[in-house]
Amino acid sequence: MAQQFVQTKIKGDKVVLFIKPTCSYCIMAKEVLAKYKFKPGRLECIDISGHGDMDKMQDYFLELTGERTVPRVFIGEECVGGGSDVAALHKSGKLEGMLQSIGALQ
Repeated sequence: MAQQFVQTKIKGDKVVLFIKPTCSYCIMAKEVLAKYKFKPGRLECIDISGHGDMDKMQDYFLELTGERTVPRVFIGEECVGGGSDVAALHKSGKLEGMLQSIGALQ
């Protein structure tokens, strides 16, 4: 169920963040992404903290991405890591190109 939920959310033309609202790295990732103008529906934040399958989801993140931690940030179907990874991609200028390559920006 958890695996299926995650898979239905990850799409080739979307940016998806799996987050917990109190996590400082989740807030960092959201703040970095807020600097970009996304097309409607192309940026989705999913709070897993109230989800019954949260532990199973994090186990699946480990299997899928090598990390159990949140945020797990997917650009298209590729996991780019967590908050500091997204910040580093933004700082290096690579993030914008990745977002444009999936057609997520206005």
